[in-house]
Amino acid sequence: MRKLHFILAASLAGAVLLTGVPEPATTAWADETKQYYIGGMTAGFMLSAGGAEVIGLSEVVSEDGLHRPAEEAGIRVGDTILAADGIRIQTISDLNAALERSKGHSVKFTLRRHGETAEVEITPAKDKKSGAYKIGILIRDTLAGIGTVTYIEKGTGKFGALGHAVCDENKNLLTISDSKVYLCSVIGVSRGMRGKAGELRGLFLSDSILGSAEKVCETGLYGKVSEEYDLSHCELVESAPLAEATIGKAVVYSTVDGSYPCQYEIMIAKVDENNRENKNFVIKVTDERLIEETGGIVQGMSGSPILQNGKLIGAVTHVFLNDPTRGYGIGIEKMTGT
Repeated sequence: MRKLHFILAASLAGAVLLTGVPEPATTAWADETKQYYIGGMTAGFMLSAGGAEVIGLSEVVSEDGLHRPAEEAGIRVGDTILAADGIRIQTISDLNAALERSKGHSVKFTLRRHGETAEVEITPAKDKKSGAYKIGILIRDTLAGIGTVTYIEKGTGKFGALGHAVCDENKNLLTISDSKVYLCSVIGVSRGMRGKAGELRGLFLSDSILGSAEKVCETGLYGKVSEEYDLSHCELVESAPLAEATIGKAVVYSTVDGSYPCQYEIMIAKVDENNRENKNFVIKVTDERLIEETGGIVQGMSGSPILQNGKLIGAVTHVFLNDPTRGYGIGIEKMTGT
């Protein structure tokens, strides 16, 4: 589940009302002696909308009056423009260039709507003030979000975060737009309550680069930390496979205020090694401090590392909408084996 904002970075976390993502290939547990720095810090990144996403409709004021080319052609908020006259559109600049090439003649646009594609023809209108050709839409080509870093591998500096796929409202997987990953400061929390997921509100710390992102897939966001990133404050632990996880006490590391994570107590209520939706744990928050601050699990905590018996066993991925103190987690081998 994902909500996106601009100015304030969006929080990223799953909610159990969303459909699951396809199961990634499972990798055998190869090296139990690897060590990982525990994450828990929030990180911000930019994702591509996969085209020019329509976020609003508007008028074009031309010499001969008001026009609404996009609206009249059936364009809707939420549509993504993928191509113009067969030429791929990835950015706002691409779309503007296509409109200028049209010189006011009809353009055939390829759209994505609810996972399906369609084509519409639109005749741009020439804006009276700027002289640019427009079709009367407000668009964006990137999405800003925050999530929680799960681990940083000792020696390689490779990190994993989130623990689940990042999709748009139509369940389309998003890709990386800007490889830079920034540390974030959590400046507020919308508390979770029954029937409504809460969320962390954070700001990118533009002068604090965590590292670079390399890919986003079904099990999260992956990349490599900067050589300048200080790991001295991070605890170093071994990991453990799902086979070693048991019902009982555990802890989670999350940042719900400022820039540094805290440890909170949870209970593992269920372990399911064979779950096909990366929901290998059912967890319950028992720490009164976290319940007081957030109501339980909220958006933005996705990726928070889960430890049991001093070993890294997984990460938080989803919250139960009918009980924010409960949620799901993914086994760590599904992330480190990706």
